[in-house]
This record gives sequence, C-alpha cells and structure tokens, in this order.
Amino acid sequence: MVSSTEHSKADEDRDVAGDSSTEAVASQTDSDAELAKIEDRWRRAVADLDNLRKRYARELDRERSAERSRVAAAWLPVVDNLERAVAHTGDQSDAVVEGVRSILGEALQVLEHLGYPRDAESGVPFDPQRHEVVGVVEHTDHEPGTVVEVLRPGYGQGSSQLRPAAVVVSRHEG
Repeated sequence: MVSSTEHSKADEDRDVAGDSSTEAVASQTDSDAELAKIEDRWRRAVADLDNLRKRYARELDRERSAERSRVAAAWLPVVDNLERAVAHTGDQSDAVVEGVRSILGEALQVLEHLGYPRDAESGVPFDPQRHEVVGVVEHTDHEPGTVVEVLRPGYGQGSSQLRPAAVVVSRHEG
C-alpha cells in the first residue's frame, strides 16, 4: 500500500514537473517571439539596404549624365570655332586646313560618343523640340514650316539635347 506521505510526494513531483513544463512552454514562446522580432528587423534591414543600393545607382546614373552634359557643353565652343575656321578656308587644301578638318571630325565624333549627335539637316519639317527659329523667309519651293537653312547645328536628340539647331523656316505669303 502507498502511504499518504508517498502519495503527496508524488503529487508534489507532478506539480513541480508541471510548473517546469509550463515555464519551458512560456520560455519557448518568449524565444519564438524574440526570434520573430529579430527576423523582422533583419528583413527590414536587408530591404533598406536594397533600396539604398537602387537609389545610389539612380543617383550615380543621373550624375554621370549631368557630367557628360557639362563636358559636352564645354566642348561645343571648340567645335563651333573649328567649323568657322574650316568655313573661312574655302576650297584651300593645304596641310594646315586638312589638319583642322581632321580635328573637327574628331571633335564631332567625341560629341556623338558622349550622346550628342550633330543635327544640321535642312529640308525637314520644323520641330520645336529640335529647332530654334532665328529667321523666316518667303519660299515657294518648300512647304510652309520647312527648315530651309541651318545657321548653327544642334547637338543631341529627344530629351538629351545639348542645344537646338538654329534654323531659317519657310512660309508662304497668302
């Protein structure tokens, strides 16, 4: 037979075991909650880092584009002066003139490489995105609004334009 002291000792052991299992479950729940918080903070930090990388890449592209535009704008007066020099030579073909023509060609290639191709096309319809009207002439040979003459070439295209072409446009009197 089991004595009453043995019986109460068994009950105590069960109660202690029950308390410790309750504590273990509570401790496990606290650990799981803490782990979930840490994991959430880690995921947010990773997302913030990814957003920072993307923003930095966009800013870097924007700065590169702005710097390319500044360099091309600084280069443009040199190209204009070379064009004037070649225009004043007429039909001369000595070595100096050929050298200046060669340098002008290289300068135009640099501008094109920077993303600003030359725009000096006449006989096309006037486009306010590409052209700046500096004169209008009566011209019956061309449709109204046609570029008759390019006085100063433009460089670039679309939203990436260094400067528009200065043009003379035709009109009909009527």
